[in-house]
Amino acid sequence: MFRIRFVPVVTLAATLALAACASEASPPQAESQQAELAEKAQISAAEWIEYEADTFARAQEDGQTILVDVNATWCSTCKAQAPILDDLRDEPEMGDVVFMKLDFDTEKGFLEEHRIPRQSTIVVFQGEQETARSIAETDPDKLRSAILAGV
Repeated sequence: MFRIRFVPVVTLAATLALAACASEASPPQAESQQAELAEKAQISAAEWIEYEADTFARAQEDGQTILVDVNATWCSTCKAQAPILDDLRDEPEMGDVVFMKLDFDTEKGFLEEHRIPRQSTIVVFQGEQETARSIAETDPDKLRSAILAGV
């Protein structure tokens, strides 16, 4: 069975519009707009982004702290974890952490590579090094402690 993956059209359209403006602008403006485009392309912390292999690899290469939430839309434990993770995302200690949602049902390569047998697994990476893992934890204090130990 094939799954169709949708690219956020608004983000893509904005990126293309900036690129078009950069190519039509005068040289000093073009450099400024290209720098702005590059800045927007950087991985942002504190916002949930959907897992993509290239984005994950780039964040690892940059030495960023990455929290990967392996979830499934049908998983009740994942749903219980979601508000805890959202609250944690707003804490000052998490300011530079990249938050990625990874679909358990579609990202089998990542799951195999990182030996993740089930959904509701939270994994923290410092660059390429895994520093924390929590499986099916829904107690807010325990989940918070496990994640902060890896940050």
